[in-house]
Parts: sequence; C-alpha cells; structure tokens
Amino acid sequence: MRGKKMGEDIEIHMLKKVDLKGATVIAGFPSVGLVSSIVANYLVNALNLEQVGVLDSVYFPPLSLVRHAEPLDTVRIYAGQRVGTESSHDQIVVFISEFQPPPNLIRAITGEMLDWVIAEKCKRLFCPEGLVIEKDGEDTGPAGPGEGKEIEPYGIGSTHNARKLLEDNNIKLFQEGVITGIAGVLLNEGRRRDFDVISVLAEANAQYPDARAAAKVIETLDKLILHIRMDPKPLYAEAETIEAQLKSVQKQTKAGGSQPTPAPHMYG
Repeated sequence: MRGKKMGEDIEIHMLKKVDLKGATVIAGFPSVGLVSSIVANYLVNALNLEQVGVLDSVYFPPLSLVRHAEPLDTVRIYAGQRVGTESSHDQIVVFISEFQPPPNLIRAITGEMLDWVIAEKCKRLFCPEGLVIEKDGEDTGPAGPGEGKEIEPYGIGSTHNARKLLEDNNIKLFQEGVITGIAGVLLNEGRRRDFDVISVLAEANAQYPDARAAAKVIETLDKLILHIRMDPKPLYAEAETIEAQLKSVQKQTKAGGSQPTPAPHMYG
C-alpha cells in the first residue's frame, strides 16, 4: 500500500486479494459529457464486476454514495475474472467515481493509481474521454440528446507500443489539442514511466451526459480488448433514458440543497 504522494494523503485499500497480473485498467472519472463515468458504470454492470478495493483520501468530500441501499466510497475499484487462455487472456479492472477531483488532487490521484497499476503488474491503462471539437471558433459537437450524428473515435497513447495498438486497429490518432484532468496527467505519467496509457476519445456534448459518445468508446475498446465482449448496443438503445437521468442528477447536484458545505461536483 502506498500513500502520501506529492504531499497528499491518498491511499488504495484492497477489500479482497486478487491476482491482476496482465489486467487492463479503465479510469472512470467524470469528463466531458460524463463519457468516462458512463463507460465505467456500464462495464461494471454489464460485466458483473466485483468491488475489490477503494482509493481514499482525507481530502475527498465527506459523504457516502448510496445505491441499492448500499453505501459506496467516493472512488471504487472493481475487477472481473480472467477470460481467455493461460498464455493469452484479458481481465478488466475499473476505477470508478462520480467525484470530479479538484486540480490540486489530480497529480496525487494519478500517481497513486499508476504506482498501484504497475505494482500489480497490470498490462495497460485506458482513459475514456469526451472530446469537444471546435472549427472556426464554433463548437461542432453534438447539439444534444437525440442527434443522429455519426461519431468518430480517436486515440492517443503514451508509448510507441500504445500508439501502434491504435493504428493496428484502424483508430485515428489524435494529432493536435489538449487533454486535461486525470486522462491528461495519466498520459504524461505513462510516457515518463514507459507504461502503456491510452486515451480513447469520442466527440461528446459538453452540456449533456452523452451516452452515445460513451457507446462509441465501448465499441472502440471492444476492438482493443480481444477476449472480453463489450456490446455497445444496449447503451445506444438506452441513451436517451441514461442522458435524461444524469441530467436530472446534475441539476439536483448543482442546486446543492442537501450538502452542508461546498464540495466538488457529484454525479449519482
């Protein structure tokens, strides 16, 4: 267990001992269009992943997220079973949070995550992200839920091997722009440590929870993670319902009526 990275008290606590050697890790923190959060939640539910640990800090908001009458930590770690053969297999690990970390915690969180991922001998780390594309100073992203625009995914890798994996699967490389937050720092740290970090990006609406963009990311991950089937069709089918539910939660959260003190944005 490692903690107090970059002056912050952040630790990973395992609830269950699991062999994660060779696993693929997904970072699911809120991003543009809540793409990361939707992808992470969908994978946990669709693949029946089990909670195996938590990432905790004294600097996280003092709250418990309650779902199905069960209290949940701010950042949880879920894992599934290995699928494939002894020599060629895949296993999914998901970091998931509805908590949008403030800028002063991002480096500490990503440092602890990568320390743990490397110590557990995981294979690579994916960061799903929503992407806002602007042309001639105008936002050309989706106008809102229900628009039938075809979404093109992009990818960016921290290493030559990561970029080659994207190119081999005909995923267009993200050439110019800025990737902020957890994904941006993980990419930089992955490059510094020579560890494969890949951000899969899909054009998303920054004003709405964008389930269609999340479905496109899952469709792309399905190409990259060979032994685990990730079917995006149910997510496409449920897109409008999911978007409506998350929009409602966003409005409630922004109202902040139930929070006694100011806290980072929360999405339930």
